[in-house]
Amino acid sequence: MTDIQRVRFSLPLPPSINSQYTQVGKIRVLSKEHEAFKRQVDRRLHRLRVDEVITDAFIERLKAGWIGLFLDFYFETPLRRDLDGGLKITQDAILTSLGINDNRVVDIHLVKRIAPNNPRVEVELEAIPEWQFDEEYVYREEI
Repeated sequence: MTDIQRVRFSLPLPPSINSQYTQVGKIRVLSKEHEAFKRQVDRRLHRLRVDEVITDAFIERLKAGWIGLFLDFYFETPLRRDLDGGLKITQDAILTSLGINDNRVVDIHLVKRIAPNNPRVEVELEAIPEWQFDEEYVYREEI
């Protein structure tokens, strides 16, 4: 079995930040668009698991180490949306679907691209076995 450290896949473009939440009375809740995006991500990742693109061993490496997340957002136009508006929803949807806490993410790269006929997010998920936070502090597993 090969030791896969990175997996690449595509996802639909998440809803804009203004479309991710709605107000119900005085309570802010996830919008239908937000919920639909999360379901799409779940279905896509399930398919990648069935096809063994994302293996149990890769998920275990993500859970045991640290995570790098590389997101190329392909928008319909260059100025309608902020680049970072889709970060949190995409990160949460991916890692929740895989059963991983997003506090393991230590490296994020975002790129804005334009694809009017094919808006999407190209994702690269990387398992990082070791991460040096800085020279002064050494991470020790929390007790």
